[in-house]
Amino acid sequence: MANSTSNNSIIVRRSANYQPSSWDYDYIQSLRNKYVGETCTAQSNVLKEHVRMMLHKVVDPLEQLELIDILQRLGLSHHFEGEMKRILEGLYNNDQSGDTWRKENLYATTLKFRLLRQHGYNISQGVFNIFKDERGKFKACLCEETKGILSLYEASFLLTESEKMLEEMRNFATKHLQEYVKLNKDKTLSTMVTYALELPLHWRIIKFETRGFIDIYRSREYMNPIILKLAEMDFNMVQAIHQEDLKQVSRWWKNTKLGENLIFARDRLMEIFFWSMGMIDQPQFGCCRINLTKLGSLITIVDDVYDVYGTLDELKLFTDAIERWEINAMDQLPDYMKICFLTVYNFVNEMAFDFLKEQGFHIIRYLKKAWADICRSYLLEAKWYYSGYIPSLEEYLENAWISISAPVILMHAYFMVTNPITKEALDCLEEYPKIFYWSSMILRLTDDLGTSAHELKRGDVPKSIQCYMNDTGASEKDAREYLKSLISTAWKKLNEERVASSPFCQTFIEIVVNLARMGHFMYQNGDGFGVGERQTKDSILSLLTQPIPHSEMSSGNSNTTPNLNIN
Repeated sequence: MANSTSNNSIIVRRSANYQPSSWDYDYIQSLRNKYVGETCTAQSNVLKEHVRMMLHKVVDPLEQLELIDILQRLGLSHHFEGEMKRILEGLYNNDQSGDTWRKENLYATTLKFRLLRQHGYNISQGVFNIFKDERGKFKACLCEETKGILSLYEASFLLTESEKMLEEMRNFATKHLQEYVKLNKDKTLSTMVTYALELPLHWRIIKFETRGFIDIYRSREYMNPIILKLAEMDFNMVQAIHQEDLKQVSRWWKNTKLGENLIFARDRLMEIFFWSMGMIDQPQFGCCRINLTKLGSLITIVDDVYDVYGTLDELKLFTDAIERWEINAMDQLPDYMKICFLTVYNFVNEMAFDFLKEQGFHIIRYLKKAWADICRSYLLEAKWYYSGYIPSLEEYLENAWISISAPVILMHAYFMVTNPITKEALDCLEEYPKIFYWSSMILRLTDDLGTSAHELKRGDVPKSIQCYMNDTGASEKDAREYLKSLISTAWKKLNEERVASSPFCQTFIEIVVNLARMGHFMYQNGDGFGVGERQTKDSILSLLTQPIPHSEMSSGNSNTTPNLNIN
């Protein structure tokens, strides 16, 4: 608790006892990466041309799929989108006429299914009927194909709510993979299976998997040295770009002096930049990453005002000021809230002004609406806290999918990456589209599973776990399992919306899905954002501050004809 004085009266304020940032300004500014300049670019371009030749030369369908999968997991797919689309289009059209190369091959069938679904193709779950016996059960002989079962498991997570066969496949694969891990016949494969069972590939941020997969790929017997060298070089070159983005936004943060003036709030600039990188990592979207980091920093401060520092009367005044969106509305606010309000007001207005100049659309009302909605949701939770009210789970989630901040993030992100925008898209944004809702729900539920204990300890409104326990009398363990089932359902809905007809570009849709994935990453093992769990720090060091050492770089000759065996 902390005391402050207002109008000669003492106000007792809560304190969350947040730890200071682990990332010093001078440390961030000192980051250096030698993988910049024309020499690196030229070497990278030569390697990319060799890989492009591979994509044109490889003709075996399974080798094509494996090559695409490897390029994706090595973080290289953005260089070869045209070539990959050509291959997948051809495989999809062959599937429509009936191909025979994957007949009775579980691994090939599931890999093709997963990659086509990932890229938006409408491939039916019926392709798996061939692996059922006359009783409609999966054939017993499949249990011996652990590699295929693992591929089946990963593919099954791209299901939609109506696809019961894929649900059966997931249960079937999960059961057999759990049994395989117990036997531990092959240590390497068992490690891969254990990793997948913790979190499926479809729920992970691929960029955050890249560094580890480079190590895995390097150790493979039939590793292609050209692909490996390109992956290592590209990783370091992209890291250098991300470092420059981080330095720029770090200078902005220091200049605002928000961390100095609002010491009750979390300083999580590095974690927020990392979050933004997870949402959109492609090098050309640096401006978007920077603005998302600024936005996330402001949301975090406002969240802490409502959750920790502000009195209920002050919070009502702040909500009113945001709803009015007038500069003179800040006159009624205490000094610390004036800083918050004016910083948010200036950021949003500046973004809207830049957009008006560039595209001729006046977007301020969309951004204002999103800020007003989140502040109203924060205020409702504050009222629940001060009154000791425990909402039902339904009542809680109706508000909490807004208070988790996904809608305000996605509303801003849409205007950061879309050019040109369309009237159809703006009409869709008048009311938050379903894809916003399901991404937000996944983020909310993963957040609650990871942070509930910390937040209740500091003094906060009950989260979904406690609401469900209060509704049903369930144990905390059962409540957690129920929330996990809700997350699974939300992913089915998000998968459906991801491929549905919409006015949104593919880049933005991927941002929406990645926001949900970030929930899993940050909160899988606790509060990786507010508390700064070790996993988050290790990932930041690995992906953002430490290049792949030169001694690890492969010595393959980029002028030789590459070996096409990529298994």
